[in-house]
Amino acid sequence: MDDLTLIQRIAVWALPVLFAITVHEVAHGWVANKLGDPTAMMLGRLTLNPLKHIDPIGTIAVPLVLLLLGGFIFGWAKPVPVTWENLHKPKRDMALVAVAGPLSNLLMGIAWAFVMKLGFSLGESLPALAWPLIYMGGAGISINVILCLLNLLPIPPLDGGRVLSGILPGPLSWRLNQLEPYGLFILLGLLVTGLLNTILGPPMSIMQMALFRIAGLG
Repeated sequence: MDDLTLIQRIAVWALPVLFAITVHEVAHGWVANKLGDPTAMMLGRLTLNPLKHIDPIGTIAVPLVLLLLGGFIFGWAKPVPVTWENLHKPKRDMALVAVAGPLSNLLMGIAWAFVMKLGFSLGESLPALAWPLIYMGGAGISINVILCLLNLLPIPPLDGGRVLSGILPGPLSWRLNQLEPYGLFILLGLLVTGLLNTILGPPMSIMQMALFRIAGLG
């Protein structure tokens, strides 16, 4: 995408980023509702309307700055509230609610891979439509792979931390949850030191190649 102007890059990334972040949060709320907690539904958060989920910093500012800097792009939306006491089996169900977000990103990554394939299939017959689909499909794959793997890191309050907390025995789960106030600082430390790219780089490449193969792109 280096051949695109800044405005073109923003146009290519805007829809995939909004969908990736919005659907991720809706997935949390939808699963929570199915497992007994209607909090997100009652607050009107089970909607694909991005205005209900946008966080000015995480949904707009951070992805835009990362796009300008040329690094890998990620972001976040306002977290969907979950009242764990309402869940049928709170410890187990919180893990299921958590894993729903990354799973939704995986499914969206597959969908964007087929969008990219559609762009290639149009080829030279409709280049004005083909190239936007190819670029947007690539952006959709990238942002969803990043969000899927990033959120699976076993660091509270990331989804991976919630899943691990639901699996661990009570005392270990409690100790893990004590890290939650420091989770953002741990993540920033990994990002600044370059360890985050070292950790996520190989699985990102593997997952992207797997999505290409699923869509018949490689």
